[in-house]
Amino acid sequence: MKKIKNSYKKSGVNISLANKFVKHISRLSKKNVKKKKDSFNKDIIGGFGSLFDISKTKIKDPVLVSCTDGVGTKLDLANRFKRFDTIGIDLVAMCVNDLIVCGAKPLFFLDYYATSRLNVNEASVVIKSIAEACINSGCSLLGGETAEMPGHYIDNNFDLAGFSVGCVEENQVITSENVSSGNILIGIESSGPHSNGFSLIRKILDDYEGSEDIKNEIIKKVLVPTNLYPKVILNFLKNYKINSISHITGGGLLENLPRSIPKHLSVEIDSQSWQMPEVFEWLKHEGKILQHDMYRIFNCGIGMVLIVNKEYVNDILNEISSNKLDSYVIGEVKDKTQKESVIFK
Repeated sequence: MKKIKNSYKKSGVNISLANKFVKHISRLSKKNVKKKKDSFNKDIIGGFGSLFDISKTKIKDPVLVSCTDGVGTKLDLANRFKRFDTIGIDLVAMCVNDLIVCGAKPLFFLDYYATSRLNVNEASVVIKSIAEACINSGCSLLGGETAEMPGHYIDNNFDLAGFSVGCVEENQVITSENVSSGNILIGIESSGPHSNGFSLIRKILDDYEGSEDIKNEIIKKVLVPTNLYPKVILNFLKNYKINSISHITGGGLLENLPRSIPKHLSVEIDSQSWQMPEVFEWLKHEGKILQHDMYRIFNCGIGMVLIVNKEYVNDILNEISSNKLDSYVIGEVKDKTQKESVIFK
């Protein structure tokens, strides 16, 4: 039988190219971890596992918190319009923003990058944005996995997934048990749709037959990366008690707020307390979406909700403003008198 040279490459998997890519991302990861100085790994990337020195967190009774997520079909738009410099920020944000809901400080992050055929230049831009987002979230990029899967992914499509671990003192874990009637809801602005609702967004854009300039402007707005909230929230957790936090992701305000309150309570939202950003108004109009459905699909301009005692409200609003983010008093916790947990006024 005649032997075929580079048979694996001819099947669609280029090991040499993958090794070149690993060397490149190893440099990015070393730069990231050098700032943190909390990994045991000398070479960071290329080993079988990634190590982390939890003692350097100086947390006495550590509770580990883990989150995993992806960016959904926002990838399709990013790939279609070759916007690879922000999609990694979305990936990190979707994970570390979930960690902060528990009060956990992000420690480290790993990514999974799967593609039909590895494009080193494009993939490097993605990984660079992941590394930068890790730095901006105060965590280390410890490793990841890159997989070429010809036949499974087609037409240069790729997928991203991430995994992050954080840590919090056992007596400082944030749950919903401290929420009580009369607590106030503070909404922190989102940067846009973040990474949710993109199957609908893509359909609306595909069906739109109006101005190309308007369409391109909307595409720019929906591709703005997800806000990274951990550093902001960790700063005022040092000084103020937060009873509960809700990360407004898939399911919008309607589905996520109930996850952050006890079952015997509800939240009353003042829908006039903030103005829904133009990009959401455009999606609502062009997609002929009911307002109730908007609240169930999109964040509608609110990326994170804090539930706090009344006496802390003004100080927390000022703290958020000092971090160049807008925030609003959007509602109040009430005793539950009907089936719905979220009531819009």
